[in-house]
Amino acid sequence: MVPDYAGMDSVVADLVLPAGAPMHVMSTLETSRELIRHSYYRYEFATVAVTHSLVALEHVLTERSAVREPLEALVERAAEAGLFPADLAAELHRGRLLRDELVQGTRTSAAVGPLGAFLLVRAVFRAVSLVLGPSSAAEAAAADPTGSRPEDRLALLWEEHLRAPYPDSFRGVAVGGVELVLLDADVAGLVQCELHGVLDDAGVATLWACIADLDKAVPLIDSEYCGAYFARLRTMAGLVSARHVPAAT
Repeated sequence: MVPDYAGMDSVVADLVLPAGAPMHVMSTLETSRELIRHSYYRYEFATVAVTHSLVALEHVLTERSAVREPLEALVERAAEAGLFPADLAAELHRGRLLRDELVQGTRTSAAVGPLGAFLLVRAVFRAVSLVLGPSSAAEAAAADPTGSRPEDRLALLWEEHLRAPYPDSFRGVAVGGVELVLLDADVAGLVQCELHGVLDDAGVATLWACIADLDKAVPLIDSEYCGAYFARLRTMAGLVSARHVPAAT
């Protein structure tokens, strides 16, 4: 909450336009940022900011891949190419789902508030920066945005996960046919096994099944906190799986 319109400056302060972006991309992102700022006066502008920012994302991904596809496919292609990490791809999918639901009439222009819009638009700003930046920098950020070694990063994420309470409103809830509580328990157990050096072949097989379930469920979660919670699980699962990929022969 902010006390007045001037307080919105602090809300959008982290939305820094990516250097070197084409003018039309810069214009689209700047408009999205200003829509969040002006949502102080008109609440619905926050939702419009998210949908408008996706125009810039779709443009840069189309140019990068040189293929015209739906945004969902473009985001998946970029994630598979290592342009950005799985947790960021999940945030982008949440924004895309919001846009699709608006088109279908299942949600209204009051779907998200200024903070929710900020989080989704920030993901777009970050993705555009990674796509437009040097390939090596984008790949490095996707592999390890903290700059730490993979083994250290897994331990840090695990400590962060232990401090994060499970989202209560998603107990007993299935998303995309996936029971979230059970998935949380399975991945947590597998990460613990890996950290203690006791993850066996059967555990690795279970891990890959969990990754498939995470990739199915995370883009469909419509809660910012729950989405981030399971996106972190997906990142940890990816770090563990990378240690168990057979070397090329």
